[in-house]
Amino acid sequence: MIQELTSRINKIMTVIFILTCCFSCSDQANKIEEDDSEWSYLIDENLSEWDTYLSFKHQIDYNGSPPLDKLGNEIEPIGLNKPNYNVFTTMTENDETIIKVSGEYYGCLASKKEYENYHLQLQFKWGDKKWIPRLNRLEDSGILYHSIGTFGAEYWRSWMMSQEFQIMEAHTGDFWSQVTSAIDIRAYAPESGLNPMAHESQDFLSFGEKGEAGNYCLRSNNYEKEPGEWNTLDLICLNGKSLHIVNGEVVMVLKNSRYINEKGEAVPLTKGKIQLQSEAAELFFKGIKIKPIEKLSPEYLAFF
Repeated sequence: MIQELTSRINKIMTVIFILTCCFSCSDQANKIEEDDSEWSYLIDENLSEWDTYLSFKHQIDYNGSPPLDKLGNEIEPIGLNKPNYNVFTTMTENDETIIKVSGEYYGCLASKKEYENYHLQLQFKWGDKKWIPRLNRLEDSGILYHSIGTFGAEYWRSWMMSQEFQIMEAHTGDFWSQVTSAIDIRAYAPESGLNPMAHESQDFLSFGEKGEAGNYCLRSNNYEKEPGEWNTLDLICLNGKSLHIVNGEVVMVLKNSRYINEKGEAVPLTKGKIQLQSEAAELFFKGIKIKPIEKLSPEYLAFF
């Protein structure tokens, strides 16, 4: 009798468990469907959402000055939307459109539209090729956000003024200031020649133009996957605040995005184009999508 009762209870519990899983999966599916309906996809085989800008094949001895030819004349950058260079091409794999960035020239894909207050998500993985001057260096690229002004305005003469979410081997999520951009980051202060490092437990330090902590900040930790695997990056921007997220882990907390104008005044920098860098290393992008946001989740708001 006891064994029969126990058997019936076990069967009932099994049915309850199965039904719970079904409802849970259904709820999750509905949630994903709702979320997906809010996204705008920024990738297709014709790269119709993007312009291309190419500058130079930079050399090892580059020092920020205009590159010169053998006769000492300045070399002009390749420029905007010039055909036949094939630095940015597309392919299809498992019914997904993938962007291949050869890296052979410095430059970028630049979104045709400007964006403000958004959640950007994309996936990337490294290729096998590198070019001078990165042959013996780590593979490198980046997401440049709040991009404004002219191309070629920064040190490498390749990109617009912006804030950088670095994509680099073992450094994905780092920050670089571009031109006169500035921002505050929760980070450990630099000491004895060491680079400042982001951490959510620290106070905000000023980075970039007129910043006390320099133009560069390390991410809090390395969450990049093994070479050849796809990594998911999320960039969340709202009212001058931003979060750099690598494979689901928040690696940097930033606020007060701004730039310093010609008068030395701080001007808010909260809107602009998105640039995806070509920087002497081969890599691939897929799943690029963006959606507007009006507020941060309680989880993300707590970082500020």
